[in-house]
Amino acid sequence: MIKQGIDLSRWNTVSSFDDLKKEGIDFVILRIGGNNGGFYKDPKFELYYKAAKKAKLNVGCYYDTGKDFISSVIGHECAMHILKLMKGHSFEFPVYADIETVATVHKEGATDAAISFCETLEQHGYFAGIYASDISGFKDRLNLKRLEGRFSLWVARYGKKPEYVKDYAMWQKSNAGQLKGMLSKVDLDECTVNFPSIIKKKHLNGFKEVRNANS
Repeated sequence: MIKQGIDLSRWNTVSSFDDLKKEGIDFVILRIGGNNGGFYKDPKFELYYKAAKKAKLNVGCYYDTGKDFISSVIGHECAMHILKLMKGHSFEFPVYADIETVATVHKEGATDAAISFCETLEQHGYFAGIYASDISGFKDRLNLKRLEGRFSLWVARYGKKPEYVKDYAMWQKSNAGQLKGMLSKVDLDECTVNFPSIIKKKHLNGFKEVRNANS
């Protein structure tokens, strides 16, 4: 089972989520906010979240961790920020820490932060994951041995499948996709895991268990 998806932020312009669905898109991963020069919320998140849900697309989100994502303390602070942003929303796909701009000298610190971010979200009932590039991210900026097999990985590598990271659930295969429903180029993703089934079954990511009134 391979599902096709895209990821979006304020820099992308969508004309129709219904058209994207007709194009074969199953899921969208939205930037919800980040900690890049201070905590912020993506100004298009709410608009795109509501439109994607209305089009019956599966939705996940990611958090731009920024260059200061270099300690367990910062990882926890970022997790607490995204928890506030996610309140009142539900996500069929994981919640990802997007790690791109940390200096390579902080490799172990960035790994500490990633683990703290994910573990904090897990403690609050969320399915967490980590996004980074195959080489410049997971190889140069993170200690993959401490993450692989523990958290769900979303790997960016354009032109060919990831080679450094072997165990990943999602692959960002292009940053120049052109689709009906988009007024700008867009990142294209493939997923091989049935996240909606896993997340809903375990009542994660805002999907609360529905109890029978007679139980």
